[in-house]
Parts: sequence; structure tokens; C-alpha cells
Amino acid sequence: MEQKATRNPVVDVRGIPLPLPIARHFARVDAFQSFKGDLLIATYPKAGTTWTQEIVDLILNKGNEEKCRRAPTSVRMPFLEMTSLDPSNSGITKLESMEPPRVIKTHLPIQLVPRSFWEAGCKVIYVARNPKDSVVSYFHFDRMNLTQSEPGPWPEYLEKFMKGQLAWGSWYDHVKGYWREKQKNKNILYLFFEDMKEDPAQEVLRIAEFLGQDVSRSVVDNIVQLTTFATMRDNPMANYSTVPDNVFDRKASEFMRKGEIGDWQNHFSPQEDAVFEEHYHRMMADTPIPFRFSLHATKTKCSL
Repeated sequence: MEQKATRNPVVDVRGIPLPLPIARHFARVDAFQSFKGDLLIATYPKAGTTWTQEIVDLILNKGNEEKCRRAPTSVRMPFLEMTSLDPSNSGITKLESMEPPRVIKTHLPIQLVPRSFWEAGCKVIYVARNPKDSVVSYFHFDRMNLTQSEPGPWPEYLEKFMKGQLAWGSWYDHVKGYWREKQKNKNILYLFFEDMKEDPAQEVLRIAEFLGQDVSRSVVDNIVQLTTFATMRDNPMANYSTVPDNVFDRKASEFMRKGEIGDWQNHFSPQEDAVFEEHYHRMMADTPIPFRFSLHATKTKCSL
């Protein structure tokens, strides 16, 4: 019987709590050498990262489903800072064996992104998801991912999220950091999970345009179909089913659990929601990012 993975505490790295194995080898992450053609897909955890990776891979491969099933997501588009008990399986080791241009995933807040990405002028796609659904999804992920810190009960987890004590730090600082950089850096495409759910074809077109890829409407429609939640959940190259059960406790939760907007309403008590609302408006007062907590909410006009 395989031994269960070890839950790792978070350790402070320049003011950001990161899982212990990542913190231990962060100097290697920091020194990572990127190249101009590399693409960085950045998100706070559980904001549609895998979804965006699959869309990007399909765009770059002109909607060719078979090419995008050549390997699991983590092999096709490695996770920059992720380490492993097997050094050959770490994100950087995978990336160093790949020829540029590469598609690279990260959850790092903007201040921890290796300097070489900015020096090389790499394009960055950032995806933001409303914090209520983010924290619910992250809670269930931490329950099932046995390498993450012990999540504890929901009320305590929600409090840690609000205080920025979870792995990869404050959601507020994360979304605001990339948003502010976007205002002065045209190489950042800032997307919203809710927009992707509401009009996926439009967002696929935006991503393709940002990447300089000319795709036909039929290819866009095919990509939208191939990246629905149901289709990806059944795709072994995108659903993380290749991760062993001693790392992902699928009895606690599936990696691809719901992918919905508004599931937070099934978790927040009225009192928790009231406290969170007050905290959210106070924390976001200096940066009016147009988040929506349901698809029925009106999207505030903003410059993207």
C-alpha cells in the first residue's frame, strides 16, 4: 500500500506563505530563465487555471484535440514553482528540458514572479475569480490534496483566507497586484472566470488575439466544446486523474469538483457572508476590480 503524501506547512517567503517544499527551493524558482516567446498563465489557486491552460493549448494547436491529448496538463504546461519528491518531476526540471516557447503555469503573486519574465517581455494571462467561489473551491482542494496544509473546519479556513494565511498568500493582494501591473503593461491579459463561463467563445477569441493566433469561428466553437467542464472532467489528460490516490484523496473531493459560479451560497452562513462582504469592500476600496459573485450581477464597465 502506498504511503500517503505528507501535508506541508506554509513558510514565509518575502512576506508570502508558500508550501514548505516550494519555499525550500525558491532560490531556484527565482533564478529561472524565461525567454521572450514563453507564455505565463498566472492565477490565485482555484481560479480556472487548468481550464485556461487547456484553452491556450487548443488555440496554439488550432483546435487539434489529439495533439492536446499528448500528455497530462502538468507535462504540457509545467507548474513553475511546484516541486516533488522526485526532483525530475519538479516544474523547473520539466521546463528546463523543453525548448522555448513554453507555456508555464504559476500561482505566484506578481512580486515573486521571476524577474526574467519581465526582462524578456513575456506575455502573461492572468485569470481572476470572485473570492467567495475561490475560497470554497480552495477549501475542497485543500481537503483532497494531501500535500497541502491541513485545512481544518470551514469557519477557520474562511478566516485564514481573509487574513491571507493560506498557501500563495492573500487573494486580495494577488488579484490587485496583477491588475495594477496590467494598467502599465500591455503584455498582460486580465481575464475573469465569470466572463469565461458567461461567454466562453468571446473569451477564447480574446485569448487567441492576445496570442497573435488567427482562429476561425468553427475552431473557436470546437475549443469551447472541448473545454466545457463536463468534457474536461472526462479527459484524463486534463482532469488530473493521473495524480495517484496517495496524493489526491478523491473521497474528500474531486480535483474538478463543480466549476460553478455561486456555489459559495451553499457554504457561507448569512453571518459569514455579512462579515465577508464588509471585509471585501474594505480591502478592495483602493482598487475597483469588477468582480461578480453571480452571473446575474451587472458587470461594472472598466478598462481591460
